[in-house]
Amino acid sequence: MHLHVIFQKSASTEIHEFSELARACGVCVSRIITARRDSPDPRYFVGEGKAMELATIVKDSGVGLVLCSQDLSPVQQRNLEKLLCVRVIDRTALILDIFAQRARSFEGKLQVELAQLSHLSSRLVRGWTHLERQKGGIGLRGPGETQLETDRRLIGTRIKQIKLRLDKVKKRRHQSTQSRKKAMLSTVAIVGYTNAGKSTLFNEMTGGNVYCEDQLFATLDTTVGSLAISGENPILLTDTVGFVRDLPPNLIDAFSATLDETKEANLLLHVIDGSDEERFSRIEEVYQVLRTIGASDIPVIEVFNKIDKSANCEARCEYGDSGQVKKVWISAKNQLGLKLLTDCIADQVNEKKIVRNIKVSVGGGKLRAMLWEWGAVTSERVNDDGSWVLQIVLSEARWNIFRRNPGFSSFVSDLEKRSILSNIEYNMV
Repeated sequence: MHLHVIFQKSASTEIHEFSELARACGVCVSRIITARRDSPDPRYFVGEGKAMELATIVKDSGVGLVLCSQDLSPVQQRNLEKLLCVRVIDRTALILDIFAQRARSFEGKLQVELAQLSHLSSRLVRGWTHLERQKGGIGLRGPGETQLETDRRLIGTRIKQIKLRLDKVKKRRHQSTQSRKKAMLSTVAIVGYTNAGKSTLFNEMTGGNVYCEDQLFATLDTTVGSLAISGENPILLTDTVGFVRDLPPNLIDAFSATLDETKEANLLLHVIDGSDEERFSRIEEVYQVLRTIGASDIPVIEVFNKIDKSANCEARCEYGDSGQVKKVWISAKNQLGLKLLTDCIADQVNEKKIVRNIKVSVGGGKLRAMLWEWGAVTSERVNDDGSWVLQIVLSEARWNIFRRNPGFSSFVSDLEKRSILSNIEYNMV
């Protein structure tokens, strides 16, 4: 059974989402009870009359667990459990339990454990009736701590240990990020509300095998794959954890090492369930999390997924006033519009890259091979004298590296002096 407390007029969507969270945790919901309040009651969260009604329902139905769709204070949770005589779990604890079940990597398990311990540290007051100060007497005197104080100290020690390990993970991620920057690889991160189809899109675009299921928080661990686009190949595509309404702060703090992948990305693909009636509120929730983690300034392409469920099942894109791609409509499951999305990613990633037409003479074979290895060649033509005319797309940093090559002045002729373009048009030579 789960209890839904309403603080606003429209709550049907929240009830459905909380039911899906319960299902994702493996809980069978036997009954949904709603209560409308202007503000939480300090004792039971709900009013005393509703709490007594709950106690009667729990006793008569024989349920063993009560879920609350709002966050409870430690005192409210303890009082409800004492009154109902069953375990009571609030929204944050439910989400943490889902994360604990789904975490697979060592890093993910550490992050979930940190969030759980941070949540538990303020709730040791409930259910600990045996925690009394140890009795005095010869051979019976203890260190003077209650068991509660000891448990809090042990939890605090464990939290410090986990944070030290996660700091090492952050350092490794930072090193990986620096290596990518030295290799001049662009990174695109997939973000979005949970169950919007992020992992399905990642698998279809990279050929990966990330676990996909029609449930909330099906995947937690960050996965990186490569995606070939025109210009310097490949780019790195990152699948990140899904967001949800009122994501617990402890969870955001614990997953900061993973969310740093989002902050370091050159472009964000914001995947949206186009068939969701509440998609606009979901969009705002995602942007709120992005603002929280400091990723609000990164360019975003909004990807409206699951168009196969709507009447207008046509892949298309929408451009902003500046000519940049802002929105793309696709169906990752049915592979509709994936080529269009890939082209839009290429346009966005290559937006500030250098497009040049160059001529490489016969003796510059190594330079030509370097350009092909970088994936910078978009077209090539062989002249009668054996020289090559190439159209290339390069970042400014790599263009400078190429120009500093000892053979550049001897074997390369720059046919086009234009450098950074606002909108790239691939004009074939």
